[in-house]
Amino acid sequence: MRALVRANADKDLHRLSRMMAHDPDITSYTIGGRKYVGWSHFEQDLLEEFQSAAAIEITIRELKVWTKGDVAWYAMELDYIRTVMTDTDKDSHKSLLPLRENGVLERRNGQWVLLSWHESFRNAGGAVGLNDRQPSSPVYAITASGNYHPAPDLSGDWEILEVEDDKRYRATLDKAGNGPYTQHNGRFTTTQFSNRLWQGTWQQPGNDREGGFELLLSEDGKEAKGVWWYTRVGTRKNIPPREHGGTYQWKRLTPVPGAP
Repeated sequence: MRALVRANADKDLHRLSRMMAHDPDITSYTIGGRKYVGWSHFEQDLLEEFQSAAAIEITIRELKVWTKGDVAWYAMELDYIRTVMTDTDKDSHKSLLPLRENGVLERRNGQWVLLSWHESFRNAGGAVGLNDRQPSSPVYAITASGNYHPAPDLSGDWEILEVEDDKRYRATLDKAGNGPYTQHNGRFTTTQFSNRLWQGTWQQPGNDREGGFELLLSEDGKEAKGVWWYTRVGTRKNIPPREHGGTYQWKRLTPVPGAP
């Protein structure tokens, strides 16, 4: 596991490839609700990440590994720090991703290979900016193709699908991504947007529930995919963020503002 982390920090795709299984049906999950099936999809995102990040630093804070025969499983906490250059290449933007990860390995022909993993943020807020001039500024901006872009105009009508329940409803948002939706008199509030990572909260007075969401907006701004979760159901207010919820698919029903 330490060798895998070191290869990631070194942006060594060849070394990572040798230490990871390439089975076409292996499924893994990462931040932002992203899902990988097989090696090729993950490889493409790795290439984009290595190209967009000027530097990657990874510190393992905690690592535990258990084995039984030719199978092993692990739990790990790490700090993933990525540096991205600005458009002028005269300044840099550094952000910290406090991650936790668990996964499964298998020994094949005497060599351990990583099969599947699941990673998420250790905190409820996401990434944190590390620039000296903005020591307390949250960044929430971690995508595989992570070049910086200003927040887009999110206004318009959106169709929302809760994937697990096949439940559909419509939201009408303003430019900042706030507005009502047609599910129990609900309302979305966007709290952060950067580099296509869209985060916020939702409230449903009609059934007395509320929670949060995290989406990854497509490059063309026409759709978004991600996750949602509960933080309160009725009088129960101690629901841990991100532990109970599901997955979202959003689709614009109106033209993207400013698009040709």
